[in-house]
Amino acid sequence: MSSNLASKLRIGTKKAHTMAENVGFVKCFLKGVVEKNSYRKLVANFYYIYSAMEEEMEKHSQHPILSKINFPQLNRKHTLEQDLNYYYGANWREQIQLSSAGEAYVQRIREISATEPELLIAHSYTRYLGDLSGGQILKNIAVTAMNLGEGQGTAFYEFDEISDEKAFKAKYRQSLDELPIDDATGDRIVEEANAAFGMNMKMFQELEGNLIKAIGTMLYNTLTRRRTRGSTELATAE
Repeated sequence: MSSNLASKLRIGTKKAHTMAENVGFVKCFLKGVVEKNSYRKLVANFYYIYSAMEEEMEKHSQHPILSKINFPQLNRKHTLEQDLNYYYGANWREQIQLSSAGEAYVQRIREISATEPELLIAHSYTRYLGDLSGGQILKNIAVTAMNLGEGQGTAFYEFDEISDEKAFKAKYRQSLDELPIDDATGDRIVEEANAAFGMNMKMFQELEGNLIKAIGTMLYNTLTRRRTRGSTELATAE
């Protein structure tokens, strides 16, 4: 019996995905305007978020539902450590700070892990499938915009243990569809995925002030004026 969770998530989060890509910070990024200080703060937030997500997933490695969607080859904590070392230097641990939106995100991950661990699927789906889908696009933008050298500051986008990303995404979606869950649980997972997109949006919005300061109000307004369908949304659907 199929839960159809993959298509429920894709359809159920479509609006939230589009909204997230229309946040000014993301629109500027997709147009090739990336400011290093804002970006490294985002990487720091991601470090805390993925660390929490991966720790909690590991805690539930024997869980009847979560164990079927736990793919260690997706883990990003180690790659984020490499990137933080590049952006902040060897003592990055003393320099990085979790923002308030990032803190709310981490707290939510810890909370559902303790109370309703199946909802971690929503966070795994929202982050990892997005990383796999739009990762290469975003990596190329970051390299060009910040003038990065080969392999510098972009480890986050490299999935060394996944040789065929398209095949892996198909396998991931199939695993979602085969989960032994009822409709009510599926609906709660979709609801949580929408909440996860909201948490990501708040994090991006926090960075807009830094970006505006760096590039100037006029340029920022020009870049964010028109609503456009984001390129990573197209990639996720593939």
